[in-house]
Amino acid sequence: MSQKTIVPYGSWKSPITSNLIVKGTVPVVNTQLHGGRIYFIEARPAEQGRNTILTLDENGSIHELTPSPYNVRTRVHEYGGAPYVVHEGEIIFSNFSDNLLYRRTKDGQIEAITRDSNLRYADGEVDARRHRLYFVREDHTKSSIHAETTIVTMRVDGSDERIVAQGNDFYSNPRLSPDGRHLAWLTWNHPNMPWDETELWVADVADDGHIVNAAQVAGGRGESVSQPRWSPDGQLYFVSDRTNWWNIYCLREGHVQPLHALDAEFSAPSWQFGFSNYDFVNDSTIICTYTQNGTWYLAQIDTQTGTLSNIDTDYTYFSSIHATADEAVFIAASPTSFPGVVRMNPDGTDQQVVRASGELEIDPAYLSIPESIEFPTDDSKTAHAIYYRPYNPDYQAPHDELPPLLVHVHGGPTSASSPVLNLTTQYWTSRGFAVIDVNYGGSTGYGREYRDRLKGNWGVVDVQDAANAVRYLVERGLVDERRVAIAGGSAGGYTTLASLVFTDVYAAGASHFGLSELEIFAKETHKFESRYMDGLLGPYPEAKDVYYNRSPINFTDGLSCPVIFFQGLDDKIVPPNQAELMVEALRKKGLPVAYVAFEGEGHGFRIGANIKRSLDGEFYFYSKVFGFQPADDIEPVHIDNL
Repeated sequence: MSQKTIVPYGSWKSPITSNLIVKGTVPVVNTQLHGGRIYFIEARPAEQGRNTILTLDENGSIHELTPSPYNVRTRVHEYGGAPYVVHEGEIIFSNFSDNLLYRRTKDGQIEAITRDSNLRYADGEVDARRHRLYFVREDHTKSSIHAETTIVTMRVDGSDERIVAQGNDFYSNPRLSPDGRHLAWLTWNHPNMPWDETELWVADVADDGHIVNAAQVAGGRGESVSQPRWSPDGQLYFVSDRTNWWNIYCLREGHVQPLHALDAEFSAPSWQFGFSNYDFVNDSTIICTYTQNGTWYLAQIDTQTGTLSNIDTDYTYFSSIHATADEAVFIAASPTSFPGVVRMNPDGTDQQVVRASGELEIDPAYLSIPESIEFPTDDSKTAHAIYYRPYNPDYQAPHDELPPLLVHVHGGPTSASSPVLNLTTQYWTSRGFAVIDVNYGGSTGYGREYRDRLKGNWGVVDVQDAANAVRYLVERGLVDERRVAIAGGSAGGYTTLASLVFTDVYAAGASHFGLSELEIFAKETHKFESRYMDGLLGPYPEAKDVYYNRSPINFTDGLSCPVIFFQGLDDKIVPPNQAELMVEALRKKGLPVAYVAFEGEGHGFRIGANIKRSLDGEFYFYSKVFGFQPADDIEPVHIDNL
């Protein structure tokens, strides 16, 4: 074994570069199975973040079906999801640039089938019996904040479009029974988010596609229902958290019955359309995924006995599961493999990656393996996190030096980090940083009670849990308490700024499109999240004082460390003024501050050059603050008051 070079933490030379990250990862999402073919979406940072549909044919060859300039995305709820459906070899998809639906015929011809860009579509369902389509439609004719969401039906050529369900604030998951006689869907109203309370409805479908005899069959009264799906024999299944955990249920003869009770989550928060955590091989077999303590598992459930059997696999994360009697397909990832499209025999054998989001172009020896930890936090409770030790097989630090720590707080805030390969995390650990992904109270994957800890306590519980994660590592002598940075995007950016203002734990921070002024966000954000903070903080303006007291911009006197901000100038969810107000306050206070803004970027960065710039820029910023010399030449970031 070769001797390691002794170099301070932060100055280690790593093969995991920002160029590798941008070049080597091409996300794959939204799998589907139709007519013996696998379909999925590939997102391409090198093509300005364009999404395109690919298919794997019967011979194992992959073909692109939606060439440039088409960008297969939808902006319903702004976060989108489920932007295409397949009908007898034809594809109907939403195009991001104009919001129109397009139809790709079997011979490859593509034409628009809708005409009004004020109308957005998502979460489609095919009615093969009537040659019609069902979509969730969002009408922005009047305004974005008051957009009308409905379920519509139309012929496959886009004609004869009609509303079939309306009157509530939100709709999702229109799903037809196998015989085409019944339509199920979800609906909810402000101030609920879909992980707070939804209702499951079922109606009969008339010959012309209209629905009649609609009735609520589950949900409401604080119950979150998701992912309704019909079995091949016409039984309606769904996921519900009525017993604290998102478990699978079946509606049989008007009675809701649990399929397999387990202290685990068989769903994820519905930030986007099209989540699919289970599907049917046949009437008696479900393939599903569930999460416990941050790790996802793949399993089969016998629908007759309720018996659950785990499927042997090396993966720790699964999504977008679809199955037939012949095969299953899903997205999967592990601590040493990127997310990829995986096909599998129905019995769980012969798992094959048909398209990976990237090839690991480095020796796996450079990877830091995640560790799930549970640590004490306020009110005699515990919280969860995923910890990565600094690691590089070529280097070690001087024996008397402890590593700097990067605390990562996920967005949402109703989201969660999983122990899967993320080269961005490995970028830090291979240079000598310890990293901890904090699944603070409010994160999903740990039950409804854990998720509800954030109710009325956003900016408190998340801040406490992140700080206590740091204390946990410091007390064990694992990290340098003088060199702790915190970073996050969106809601994670808010927790970052709140942590920097309301605690003295951190020496630096990085906010990626994060909130700083909650009242502005409550007034200006889009419809989907316009009442989200009613639950997290309280209704506005009744709880105006809470909004003021939790807004970092109002308490910059409590901020005493450098901060860098990254912001998309086209962000409709967290507008640029959220960052710019905070930057100006820091400039006036004389604290080191940097502001990196990107033209053409929205909420989250999709353009490769900007992804590279934000990652290298954050590392450069910490090198100046913490006083280490990067091993690479990095384009400098202008830092005021340095």
